[in-house]
Amino acid sequence: MPEGPEIRRAADEVEKAIIGLPVSEIWFAFPSLQHYKEVLTGACIKRVDTKGKAMLIRFDNGYTIYSHNQLYGKWYVRSSYNYPSTNRQLRLAIHNEKKSALLYSASDIEVLRDEEVSAHPFVSRVGPDILSEEVTADELLDRFYSKPFYRRKWASLLLDQSFIAGIGNYLRSEILFVAEINPVARPVDCTEEQLKKAAEATISLVKQSYETGGITNDVKLAEKLKTKGQKRSEYRHWVFNREGEACRIDGTPILKVQAASRRLYYCPTCQK
Repeated sequence: MPEGPEIRRAADEVEKAIIGLPVSEIWFAFPSLQHYKEVLTGACIKRVDTKGKAMLIRFDNGYTIYSHNQLYGKWYVRSSYNYPSTNRQLRLAIHNEKKSALLYSASDIEVLRDEEVSAHPFVSRVGPDILSEEVTADELLDRFYSKPFYRRKWASLLLDQSFIAGIGNYLRSEILFVAEINPVARPVDCTEEQLKKAAEATISLVKQSYETGGITNDVKLAEKLKTKGQKRSEYRHWVFNREGEACRIDGTPILKVQAASRRLYYCPTCQK
């Protein structure tokens, strides 16, 4: 499933393609949304927001399209009416005179009045979004100490979208590694220094992943490994997807475990 940084990058592409110009045609796969074609055709898109793994396309006539990519959803931006060759099923198409923004495979799509967006079941419960809101390390620390979260294991907590929006499987492993926190620990088990590191790592790694297209490893080290001929999959992360390989800090083999029904990677010595 794409995580927050990937959704924000997709939103940037969609926004660049369709912002400002009137919608010449809009198409929905789902019968329940067909009547919105007339409402949205001719309107202009003001901006494209994200909230975690959800995208919010804002129109200038008071409507918003909410979509969630779920596991298989994917956006394509193409020249107008130039559809890609794919086995995926088209769910939403927004066309103007120059570009088309096409959403395939996702089934979670709704059209809302602007005033309804904040009450949407996903939007209303999701936590702070580092890429679309001003979120400080101190604010995250307050969440770490708060009653709903401080006695829950980090391994499941970081996947809970009500905790922090947009964090998924690779960011979970990377944040815990940089913060030197063992996956079985809870915020209440951690030192103040670990919690500060976790807050700072959450913000910095989400932003870095967005800016670099998914690289969470030290950027200079990643570039050095790239010049040595390593593939992107080999230099991209600190620990994620590196089972059995040497930790980049102390050489200990990276371990993989199942946590919250998903694979998690960590260094047993850096994350005692």
